[in-house]
Amino acid sequence: MPILNDPIGDLLTRIRNAQKARRNFCRAPWSRIKVELLTLLKKEGWIADVRTVGEAPKQEVEVVFAADRPALTLKRESKPGRRLYAGSKELRPVLRGYGIAILTTSHGLLTDKQARKKKVGGEVLCTIS
Repeated sequence: MPILNDPIGDLLTRIRNAQKARRNFCRAPWSRIKVELLTLLKKEGWIADVRTVGEAPKQEVEVVFAADRPALTLKRESKPGRRLYAGSKELRPVLRGYGIAILTTSHGLLTDKQARKKKVGGEVLCTIS
């Protein structure tokens, strides 16, 4: 298995590829930040379910897509070669409020709405619409 420099980008690509192939779910290697990001997406209603599969050294996270939603448009904003940070006043609604941006802040992972409400900024991981 190759060494990944960008595990979040890999997760988003796996989700995009699975949806284009009309799969109901996809799997990716487990990490805490991936589970937090996917749990946030589930809470916001973008995906149907998130499960952890397997034993400790070979754990995987399984993403189940919502059948009633179209394929997600996922874009990685902050990359390992170019980090993108935004303050709470610089955050703008994604797709006029129909999409969300996921930020990593001192309060944990937050959506752009939550970050504006708490008046915190951070690294913009990705946008979803």
